[in-house]
Parts: sequence; C-alpha cells; structure tokens
Amino acid sequence: MDRSALIEYVREHGDAVVSTIGPDGAPQSAYLSITATDLGEFVFNARGGSRKIANLRRDPRIAVVIGGHDKTTLQAQGEAEVLEPGSAEAARCAGAYAAAFPWFGESLTKTEFELVRVSLRWARYGDYREGPPVSVEVDLS
Repeated sequence: MDRSALIEYVREHGDAVVSTIGPDGAPQSAYLSITATDLGEFVFNARGGSRKIANLRRDPRIAVVIGGHDKTTLQAQGEAEVLEPGSAEAARCAGAYAAAFPWFGESLTKTEFELVRVSLRWARYGDYREGPPVSVEVDLS
C-alpha cells in the first residue's frame, strides 16, 4: 500500500478509533469520524473540552485504527496538531473534512469544536479476508 491507497482507504471507511495518552500515562481511546487530506494527513474534529483534545495539547502522540468490520485494517501512529482556527492549514484541513462529512460542516464553524490534523510516522495495512493474512507497512514517502 502506498500513500494514495492509504488516502482512498481512509476516505472509504470514514471512521476510526483514536488513542491518546492521558495525564497519568494511560491510553484513552475514542471512536470518531475521520478523513484524509490529499497529502495523506488524517483529519477529525472533537469538542474542545474532550479528553482527546486535552491529551493532544499536552502530548501530540496518537495511534489510529481504521477498519476491522470488513476484515481489513489500517493501523497508524503519528503526531497530532490541534489547528489554530482561521489559519491556512485549518482552512485546508476543514475543506477535506467538510467534503467527507458535509453534515458536520456546521460544527467546523462553532468555537466549541477543534480541528485536528494527524501527520503519520508509521502505518500498516492488514487484510484478513481470505487466504493467508497479509500485513504490509505503508510507504508514506
């Protein structure tokens, strides 16, 4: 799998479990809607008062798992950034999120929601549908 296939996979699935690091060092996970930008970054939004936003402001490390129900998965790790409202990066990422989830478009204009961009450091695709399992590192270059 390469970056373009990763983007297609994320956009096709549209949801994920994200795991962040809590204040005591324990993992904390949440299920949410997610998409990918044309550059292969993951984008999601969350309430500003949520645990995941507080965790990411303190420690940007994040793990994301997409898929599973169709016996394929994309596991990824990287660094998340809570984007500054009104910045060029926030506008670019908001465009990708709104295109994927037009019904959430209004939430992007509300101050209680934060937009998060995830820059990937590692990813692995797994296919467990038929035959021997396939597990491959994703070429992120």
